[in-house]
Amino acid sequence: MTRHWSAEFLNRNVSDLADSLAIHYHQRTKYDPDTLATKHKPIDWAKQPSPFKEYKLGRAVDLKPYVGVNPVGDRPRDDDPNTLFWLRLSRFLYCCYGITARMATLAGPPVYLRAAPSAGGLYPAELYLISSGTSALPAGLYNYQVQTHSLLCFWEKDVSQALQRACFFHPALVATPLTLVATAIFYRSAWRYDDRAYRRIYLDTGHLLGNIELAGAIAGFRPHLIGGFQDEMVNNLLYLDATEEGATAIIPLLDQDTQPTRSLQPTALPSAMATDYTLVPDGELLGYLHRATAIASAQPPASPAPDPSASTVPDKYNFPFCLKVTTSGSHLGFAEPRREIEQAILQRRSTRAYTGEELTFAELKALLHFTYQPQDYVDQGLDGAPDYFDLSLLATFIAVSGVEGLEEGCYYYAPHAQELRQIRFKNFRRELHFLCLGQDLGRDAAAVVFHTADLREAIARYGDRAYRYLHLDAGHLGQRLNLAAVHLDLGVSGIGGFFDDQVNEVLGIPTDEAVIYITTLGRPQRA
Repeated sequence: MTRHWSAEFLNRNVSDLADSLAIHYHQRTKYDPDTLATKHKPIDWAKQPSPFKEYKLGRAVDLKPYVGVNPVGDRPRDDDPNTLFWLRLSRFLYCCYGITARMATLAGPPVYLRAAPSAGGLYPAELYLISSGTSALPAGLYNYQVQTHSLLCFWEKDVSQALQRACFFHPALVATPLTLVATAIFYRSAWRYDDRAYRRIYLDTGHLLGNIELAGAIAGFRPHLIGGFQDEMVNNLLYLDATEEGATAIIPLLDQDTQPTRSLQPTALPSAMATDYTLVPDGELLGYLHRATAIASAQPPASPAPDPSASTVPDKYNFPFCLKVTTSGSHLGFAEPRREIEQAILQRRSTRAYTGEELTFAELKALLHFTYQPQDYVDQGLDGAPDYFDLSLLATFIAVSGVEGLEEGCYYYAPHAQELRQIRFKNFRRELHFLCLGQDLGRDAAAVVFHTADLREAIARYGDRAYRYLHLDAGHLGQRLNLAAVHLDLGVSGIGGFFDDQVNEVLGIPTDEAVIYITTLGRPQRA
């Protein structure tokens, strides 16, 4: 397979970029109303993959005895430290990805719903825990067995030095003995969504990262994100089959009172950019892109990215003479933050139908505030600067169909200015029904949030690996919207299937913005 990698991509202007493999992938996996019905093969239900990973050998550590007990702030002071550790870890993992419901089916095994949402209930993500050795958890490699809420140790050696090398000696790794690794089993999603599944896999992993961040506050951990790592080294470290699965994110778990390491090394590093690539047949594009977005260098690639949390990153699309509406001053508010966030995580469900009734403007402002203004929740025990890969690359647009006190139309949300800027005046219910592939959720939602990105700008900064980061960050933001909506007793559902190009055309979103993710919000129909 002929492939040429441009080593000078970091020095090229955005306007000079040829279509990279990531852009080719994005264009090729777009849904189009003229081809959607004929492009995709029928689903073979006989080949539906299991959402649970099994190991033939290993030592299981049962976490179920520690479920349902609050390990933070209400335990006797003379409790055994190891017991407190297990209470924290059990609660943390359960809030991240544990099974929260069991649904019977007419035929076949039941469907198990988890704390983090997943497209089609396919759950492509796996969680591993790497320990360098504590008094409670010996050194080794552990897989989180979701179905039994246990840790399965399949390798009993300290691999922390190899992990540090694979992550270019990120300082967060040396500050903690515990590191999570998120991986993906590609076929779990590709079975249903074909090559477009790569988008959904990383959105689903972003949902999981959103849970990890907030579950950390519940259990007393401070998660840090590492997106720049040597893929092959990490895959080999975990004994993954690289043809079927791969590492997606690495998350050292520091204690909350540990000094943050965010300013010492970026969360995201660039890969190369492929501009001369083989046109692989359908069904092979997902794996081809994942391999092309890997980092193979033994030295950390130089990243020109600014600090994603820097307040100097300007808001985009300050259109002249547009209506501007402030969204500041709408704190979501928690009486008992940890308990209420945990409750939202465990009660979260994707809404199946909306009533079409309006939201209040106060509710919309509270949703946006919790999602985009984390610094205002420090006094409630939450992380005021949670890790993302690069939020400056994402833009947020909101199609308002029914928000009391807010004119219908499409708005750009400016997170730093905390204001909505109207770009089109219209009720889009009929068009949203079409754009969301005929799903009633789009038509009946009170507001629909669109996360978009300029792909060429993102790839200029991070190479083709930017495609991973964009979807991880969009999924992370989407999960914060999910949990804020649940807390407010509102309906919410993410949509990863939509007519890509038509979104920009209908809503008036600039044509250089690629739609990454859609989240619908509204009043849920009650059973």
